[in-house]
Amino acid sequence: MKKHIFSPIIIIISLLTAGIVSDITLNSFAAEKVTGNNLYILDKSKTIKKKDAVELYDSLYSDKKLGSFVENGNTYFNLFAPRAANVTLVTFTKAENKTGKEYKMLRDENGVWETSLAGEQYGLFYGYKVQHPGKKNSSSVICVDPYAKAVATYNTYWSPRKSIVVRENAFNWDGDTWIKRDWRDLVIYEMHVRDITAHPSAEVKEAGTYSGLVEKDARGGINYIKSLGVNTVELLPSQEFANIEVPYKDSSNGKFNDWNPYERNHWGYMTAAYFAPSAYYSEYSPDGLKWNTWQGTTGKQINDFKNMVKAFHKEGIAVIMDVVYNHLSEYEIGNLKQIDKEYYFRLDEKGNFINQSGTANDLKTENPMVRRMIVESILYWMKEYHVDGFRFDLGKLIDWQTVETIIAEAKKINPSVVIVCEPWGGGYDPAGFSLRGWGSWNDQIRNGIKGENPNNGLGWIFGKWFGNNNPDRIKSYVNGTLVRDSLGIFQKKEHSVNYVESHDGYTLGDFIRIGLGNVKPEEAIKDIDKNAELTPEQLKLNKLAALFLLTSQGITMIHEGQEYARSKVIAGTGKHPDAHKGMIDHNSYEKDDETNYINYDHAFRNSELLDYYKGLIDLRNKYDAFRRADYSDIKFIEVPDNPFALGYTIKYGSDEFAVLFNANNYDYEEMPLPEGQWEILADNKEAGIKPIWKVNGKVVLEPSTGLVLKKR
Repeated sequence: MKKHIFSPIIIIISLLTAGIVSDITLNSFAAEKVTGNNLYILDKSKTIKKKDAVELYDSLYSDKKLGSFVENGNTYFNLFAPRAANVTLVTFTKAENKTGKEYKMLRDENGVWETSLAGEQYGLFYGYKVQHPGKKNSSSVICVDPYAKAVATYNTYWSPRKSIVVRENAFNWDGDTWIKRDWRDLVIYEMHVRDITAHPSAEVKEAGTYSGLVEKDARGGINYIKSLGVNTVELLPSQEFANIEVPYKDSSNGKFNDWNPYERNHWGYMTAAYFAPSAYYSEYSPDGLKWNTWQGTTGKQINDFKNMVKAFHKEGIAVIMDVVYNHLSEYEIGNLKQIDKEYYFRLDEKGNFINQSGTANDLKTENPMVRRMIVESILYWMKEYHVDGFRFDLGKLIDWQTVETIIAEAKKINPSVVIVCEPWGGGYDPAGFSLRGWGSWNDQIRNGIKGENPNNGLGWIFGKWFGNNNPDRIKSYVNGTLVRDSLGIFQKKEHSVNYVESHDGYTLGDFIRIGLGNVKPEEAIKDIDKNAELTPEQLKLNKLAALFLLTSQGITMIHEGQEYARSKVIAGTGKHPDAHKGMIDHNSYEKDDETNYINYDHAFRNSELLDYYKGLIDLRNKYDAFRRADYSDIKFIEVPDNPFALGYTIKYGSDEFAVLFNANNYDYEEMPLPEGQWEILADNKEAGIKPIWKVNGKVVLEPSTGLVLKKR
């Protein structure tokens, strides 16, 4: 019987959870008849069950520094892999090397495997071979370090990766720090790093990259974003992610791909490394992703990301990252699934991944070392990259203790850090997040104002009620959907992220095109430019939605292209024919082509709507009333016999405003004004901070229009 030098209780638990039958003597401990869920005998007097072994593993915790790091002239490598029987560090001089030098690692009592190399090994490529009890071939895969600060990836199926030892805290920020902005003042522009400059109309030299995004003389990118007046950008996932899915009409790793002829994941919701910026956005290629090549080998993605943040900050624009801590990339091999599936993921009784995320691997965020990884990742992006905030994908899949720890620790660094989420995923609980100080995407205002779907679920801007939408709910949205009016869900209005379009679903412009019957989603569009150009009726509804959104209390978010009613027409330029080519897309996550790119020619083709958004953003930014008014500062005007008419006044400081809407799509509405003379700042044609015309006594609103008035 073999003697072992490691912690006997841990090794016994490894054997138990692996289901190995054996008689083992480990120092003074003995385990007999290890099988199934039977009792296991330790030292003739102690017993442990398999489920208790799992609980012991789940409770393990270490505060040792993890990942690769350089200290005192040596380079250290620490990996938390509690169930592993052996872990080997493998180093490579080049990313493309298939074999490397191997170094055995030692395990401490808390499941951390450690080794070190002499010298400062900056630029060294490395990974881990992890051997599990009873699994002879489990160490054949090179696993990426979960704490890797930079990653090189071979762009093919399964995304083989190598971690890179990097020098940290070596960037010249020139005094840059976080932008500390009151949440009530946020006007967020949700955008994709590549899409915002990839189209030729952006006139960007390094199109689709971090650097291209902030080119000074370009038509698109940061110059365009600044011209809108928004003060925050929210980047779709920019941590290293899996770009490639399963081969089309083929199988890979147990999945048959009958849904994605592009074989791509373009949006980035398949995170692979939580501490590393995506190299995909650092290497310029006019044709997009280079298949069957290595990317990220130089590590330049680190400074490119930092330079991007620095450039936005110089313009007074904060940077928020969309982050995915509820699941890991689905198809690749060589990550946490191979390091320790049982510790890092939620599994059912048969050991299968629980799939509330829809990606077949939900992270076990309640485990202390998973929680630590998530929190340390957030703090790292704040400290190392000066990121100003985060939007959490499928936030409800993150346990409450982790949710509370994230915001508490992040606020220690920047008290104004923006923490918002998608409040669903295994449930829906914006109220629960608000109680913990988090903001949430407000899908109530999204569904209430535009509707739930453009076929048979049209909303208020169409002069329709759908579901439980009604005039009282519309009033609730104006106030920030607060709990105090019994219909609300938020403790504070700044916890409500108000939006009517995001990367998910139809664009607002396409929702309106379909809702009005101008476009049929199952028919191909022949003239894309003509389709993009707004009809008078489409323009009215887009303006009405914008006017409601940008005058309501709470955080405002618009999605890239919303300001000109972007249309997502499927370009169909992937590796395989797309039967839906020419049709309107509502889920363009896989398309790295003109389906997703911002076409600035289309933006200026719809310049009236573009200017309307700019004017409304100016109005919101200039006047505190639309951002900071108290619940009691807003008084609603009763409008009889027209449930789609809405009016209210706001008194804030020395300013008084009236905001009026007529969402009825066929009748005019005469609405009374409070005493005094009023200047029109926004009507059905234009919007801004300069008076358009004056009125007193009453005003008539055309169908599907609104007004903003300021008392002289």
